[in-house]
Amino acid sequence: QVQLVESGGGLVQAGGSLRLSCVASGRTFSRATMGWFRQGPGKEREFVAAFSWTSGSTHYADSVKGRFTISRDSPKNTIDLQMTSLKPEDTAVYYCAARNAPIISTMRQAYDSWGQGTQVTVSS
Repeated sequence: QVQLVESGGGLVQAGGSLRLSCVASGRTFSRATMGWFRQGPGKEREFVAAFSWTSGSTHYADSVKGRFTISRDSPKNTIDLQMTSLKPEDTAVYYCAARNAPIISTMRQAYDSWGQGTQVTVSS
């Protein structure tokens, strides 16, 4: 039922920063968990970060911990992913996802709403 639209992807040099945004509509998100996944060339779609609107808890994949930060803007029903110290290995299509549950999950099958994705390319 929720509509998700990502933006902010682009080309950046290694070591640089980029901010992705995901705007959600059609739901109050009172008990929702939202997250970011990514899929690089020849790779499976993998978990990046997630945020629980109910508890405020966050969780990050080990590969991005300390470099990426997920945050929310409640009045705008928006979540952001601030990416710093970017590496060529971060090159992927990044997807915003949501599920109607208060507990964070790292499994893509647990999420039932997805955006169309935004391309992030990190050059070396």
